[in-house]
Amino acid sequence: MQLKGRVWRFGDDISTDVIAPGKYLRLSSAEIAGHVMEGLDPDFARKVQPGDIIIAGRNFGCGSSRENAPDALRLAGISAIVAKSFARIFFRNCINLGVPAIDCDSLDQIAEGDIVEIDLELGLMTNLTGGQQFSFQPLPAHLISMLEAGGLVPFLEQRVAAEEAEKLKAAEEAVA
Repeated sequence: MQLKGRVWRFGDDISTDVIAPGKYLRLSSAEIAGHVMEGLDPDFARKVQPGDIIIAGRNFGCGSSRENAPDALRLAGISAIVAKSFARIFFRNCINLGVPAIDCDSLDQIAEGDIVEIDLELGLMTNLTGGQQFSFQPLPAHLISMLEAGGLVPFLEQRVAAEEAEKLKAAEEAVA
């Protein structure tokens, strides 16, 4: 699975309340996407484009476990988040919702606006603007499969449908 996009830079300790401000929690995730990150950049939601990538510091997604934070980022157009570290529940929520969350400690040479390409299977990120390459621990195959399916629920739906199709085929062959 490969991704390519423009970089948005954020620092350390970006909380879910900054990502998806609490005053909008009564709205749908799609509506929250119009306000995503506004405490740090009031125009972020208007400027972000589909496929863009967030590069951040340590402890990205700290704070409450609100699932609508990574969902709002996804709906705003963010295709991946690369950070020096993640709050664990935020990391899991990202994967469950189909948003690649990548731990990578060597991010200081990537500037906002750079174009990066990420290969999740190889564990390699290339800064196409600056020419640098950065290694990270590749995501396990089962997580990549989840991301390719669009998250945990679509992944499980696909598996159940495939199992049901196999059972139906076996039953038809047994009758024939």
